[in-house]
Amino acid sequence: MVPISEGRRRRRALLCTALLALTPACSGDQGTAPADVAARRDAMNSEAAATGTRVQPRRHRAGAQQPEGAATSAPAQAPAPSVETVSPARALADILAAAETAVRDENVRGNALAEAGHTQQRTYRRLSLESRWRDEVVRSVPRRLRPAVRRNLRAGAALASLVGPQRRLPDWRIVPPAPATDLLAHYRRAAAEYGVDWHYLAAIHLVETRMGRIRGRSSAGARGPMQFMPATWAAYGAGDINDNGDAIMAAARYLAAHGAPRDMHRALWNYNHSDRYVEAVSAYAAVMRDDERAFRGYYHWQVYYMTADGDVQLPVGYGS
Repeated sequence: MVPISEGRRRRRALLCTALLALTPACSGDQGTAPADVAARRDAMNSEAAATGTRVQPRRHRAGAQQPEGAATSAPAQAPAPSVETVSPARALADILAAAETAVRDENVRGNALAEAGHTQQRTYRRLSLESRWRDEVVRSVPRRLRPAVRRNLRAGAALASLVGPQRRLPDWRIVPPAPATDLLAHYRRAAAEYGVDWHYLAAIHLVETRMGRIRGRSSAGARGPMQFMPATWAAYGAGDINDNGDAIMAAARYLAAHGAPRDMHRALWNYNHSDRYVEAVSAYAAVMRDDERAFRGYYHWQVYYMTADGDVQLPVGYGS
């Protein structure tokens, strides 16, 4: 029998291997202005699936057996004790469960919270292509986390399907996000004004510009943290298109004019003419609606961009 301490060491080693093999991934969507499909292509690059090193299960050999009748110069040794291996999906599920639990624990703050959110993001990014692992991951996480995990996986897969790798990096600037408390106040103020569930506003902000981290125009000219085309901003905006509060209020105004809150599917589809976009935003919003603490994790998701050479993180200061 393998000592418990040895089993734990092997398990920790495999978990570390799985974590290191996660391609840093997940979006820094550069989004689109309402009703602008072409602009969304830039936005979806940060949600494109990762192409990094795959996590491989460790193979444990019980010891080579001699062919029957072969001569030996030493007494035959007993087979080494077998060790239960952990599948890549199970290892990722353990990492994901720890991260999801941490972002919901209000005692986890500062750097620990930021790392939990980033780990959560990278794990979902890793799974955005590995469809063969998704079912086992969902089965392996605690039951209380399964609805959120399913929705996050669905959102990542939806966004990853919208665009392929690009040949060059975008002409963006990456800036620090506004404080989370400020963003929550903006979402709630706009929700109260226009009757739009604030979780949808946060989800759009997340998908479009990683909650304001991305500064730059889309290929079609969309601008600002909620990615408005100039003409759309002229009709629905007020103030500064690059200001989080003004842009979030304009997004709520636009959604309300196109069916929200009664028909969110229609409102979101008008914001971006893609059913997959609607699916992703709706999934992220549902996670936050079920547990508002999920916002704490999404707030720490970073900006990534898929290129032909692989996934690239665009850190704060990029483009300055």
